[in-house]
Amino acid sequence: MIKIKVDAQDTAESVEQIKHVIGGEIEERWGQHTLNVSNDKANGSIRFITFDWGVSLLEIDITFFDEILIEVDTSDFNPISFYYCLEGYCGHKFGYQPKDDIKIMEQFQSVILTNRDGGITDRYFPKDVKISQTVIQVRRKPFLRKRLNQGEELNKQLYKVFLDTDHEKVFAYYGSYNLKIAEVVSEIKKIKAKGMLRIMMIEGYVYQILSMHMMQHNKEVQNKRPQTSLLKRELKKIRNYAKKIEKNIAKDFSLEEISAETGLTQAKLQEGFKLLYNKTVTEYIRNARLELARDYITTTEMNISEVVYSIGFTSRSYFSKIFKEKFGLSPSEFKNSKKSAEVIG
Repeated sequence: MIKIKVDAQDTAESVEQIKHVIGGEIEERWGQHTLNVSNDKANGSIRFITFDWGVSLLEIDITFFDEILIEVDTSDFNPISFYYCLEGYCGHKFGYQPKDDIKIMEQFQSVILTNRDGGITDRYFPKDVKISQTVIQVRRKPFLRKRLNQGEELNKQLYKVFLDTDHEKVFAYYGSYNLKIAEVVSEIKKIKAKGMLRIMMIEGYVYQILSMHMMQHNKEVQNKRPQTSLLKRELKKIRNYAKKIEKNIAKDFSLEEISAETGLTQAKLQEGFKLLYNKTVTEYIRNARLELARDYITTTEMNISEVVYSIGFTSRSYFSKIFKEKFGLSPSEFKNSKKSAEVIG
């Protein structure tokens, strides 16, 4: 396990201290700083941007090649942190808790945490797991001055956390899954604009994500599960069924059949597949078949017709069309290119 100690005064210094241990280079562009890493310790990036209203956005898109423990001393920098994992998972515990008392921040889960001043916060990242996590860090005093002038609209529990400008209390909220936040986080990653326009667009999405975390906490305090959330058990059903599809790739699956077997509505199935795999159910099945077809062409002596029927397609012409759309070559061209490569090799 690699241990990283962070005792920074802001987000920028925190990333700098992480860089000292895992390596990489930090570059700045349009006010956004990015730590790029590609070595034997990690591969990916950590980006951050700080706004003038007491808020920083931290985007972690990285795979660590060893277990990572980041030990954060909150003496000088102790924001309220709003966590959201778009991909993967990580762990957290406060320093005063037992070593094995680690809470998992799961994919699509809304989490809000803050420690007391001088406390230790431990963050755990697993080995060989792609992590895509968005963290919004709120410094209470500047945020209260500029944004939270009507904070009484929040529930009392969360409002007290914002008013605790002396950082005397610990707060931890592990909410339910919220797929709507994932949609907004994904939009940030799609931004193509540059310069000031890019920063303004990111800032708008940060407002939206922050408000969605707060609204979800409000509803759950009132025992009202957000209408936009899928339950953990529902996502598990979708993951399990996706595995079933891959094991029975030639089967003619229908949305009606999957809905009946899982007990989930067709709308929830589509929403879950879109967020877990960025594909509709039909697109997921088609993609799984094409991936397997490519493997068959590469590793077996099956001819194209045998491949087509073994993966559940009935039309060779349709298969050839969508295979070329995905891989840039027709199945025959792909097969011949592999043979040519073997001869050259």
